[in-house]
Amino acid sequence: MQGVEVVALTGDRLNLDLPDDPRRAYAAAKATLAVVVAPPSKRRLQPIAPSADWRVDLAEGCPAHCSYCYLAGSLKGPPITRVYSNLDEILDGLPAYLGQGAVTSRNRDRSHEGTTFEASCYTDPLGLEPMTGSLSATIAWFGRWKAPAQLRFTSKFADVAPLLTLDHGGRTRMRASINPRAFARFEGGTDPVAARLAALARMAGAGYPIGLTIAPIIAADGWRDAYDGLLADAAAALAPVPGCDLTIELITHRFTTGSKAVLDNWYPGSALDMTDANRMTNRTKFGTEKQVYDAPTMRSLRAFFEERIGVLLPQSRILYWT
Repeated sequence: MQGVEVVALTGDRLNLDLPDDPRRAYAAAKATLAVVVAPPSKRRLQPIAPSADWRVDLAEGCPAHCSYCYLAGSLKGPPITRVYSNLDEILDGLPAYLGQGAVTSRNRDRSHEGTTFEASCYTDPLGLEPMTGSLSATIAWFGRWKAPAQLRFTSKFADVAPLLTLDHGGRTRMRASINPRAFARFEGGTDPVAARLAALARMAGAGYPIGLTIAPIIAADGWRDAYDGLLADAAAALAPVPGCDLTIELITHRFTTGSKAVLDNWYPGSALDMTDANRMTNRTKFGTEKQVYDAPTMRSLRAFFEERIGVLLPQSRILYWT
């Protein structure tokens, strides 16, 4: 399959013979994909504000090598990718959540999106699509589901060819996750940003609603020029599809003590700034702590993006800032 060695397991546990060296062990785990059955606990959906009403997982783990990875410290054990084989069972459970949730279902400004289901919280489903076909099957399922509901996914990959001819019914929104070329070195193993934007334009041309996930926004030297160029590139890429349904999500860089420790181990020597400079501690409702940019930095970033998006992408809607 796709030139990948396939090993059948004799039981329900995956025992990896990982090297003692942490970097080699990380690389070996990242190169491992397991096909598993999602248990009932994984099929009970969780809220995923501010993106969507509910998180629906087609897989856990990601083939990319981003040195700011949001999954670091969130998933337990080695960073292998687990894809779920019982897709029909996962999808059959979604109607029970219709009309529920607090992000779009009951939000005046976003209620026209219907009940929203985010498929890229713990994975990049487009990056796995050549091996699984799960994303295509899910898009087609939503296309057949005659209900006020929407599937959402974001990706750093660009092979959208299998999705272009699907009968999606306008019920799937693809977003391209993008960052300026100056910060692309933090996104190993992904497709170039220009390719992602071109793919997004192809999806818009096929009638999909689309979006930009600008994340993580990094307040490094030269960030204004870098992000202004990124927005201009996005505007140029989408110019051939005027009138497309375009949303934008703005997510600033943040990390926890635990994720920083994991990322320092995975990517020693990374130039990504995870010091205390221009940072403050944000305590969540779950009692965890995140290091986010301080208030003056946040104000500068937000004012810049709101002004430049209004100029360069006036047809878009900013869904949230975080």
